[in-house]
Amino acid sequence: MDPEAVAKAFVDHYYRTFDGNRAALAGLYHDASMLTFEGDKIQGAAAIVAKLTSLPFQQCAHAISTVDFQPSGPTGGMLVFVSGSLQLAGESHTLKFSQMFHLMPTPQGSFYVLNDIFRLNYA
Repeated sequence: MDPEAVAKAFVDHYYRTFDGNRAALAGLYHDASMLTFEGDKIQGAAAIVAKLTSLPFQQCAHAISTVDFQPSGPTGGMLVFVSGSLQLAGESHTLKFSQMFHLMPTPQGSFYVLNDIFRLNYA
């Protein structure tokens, strides 16, 4: 397993799915997963997807600037830190964001999101 390839493939899949069909992100989270979105803490796959699908915009496009990653622990987990910009439909300006994922391996050989922290970066 090449950690860089895993991180980049995850980031590509996550944001392509988020931009196209946020409800389809449900498979990336488990009941123990936690999302902190702008300070609000949400736990469990169903609650996380409910939060993401209830955001006050229908369409958006992420542009990724950086992806950093590190192995995490003896069980094969991975930390992935993303920065970039977010373009909302109908808006002329972009919003800068940072997001951190703690990925954990599944018995099937894939990964799920154990922890997800999202923040808009205001300058």
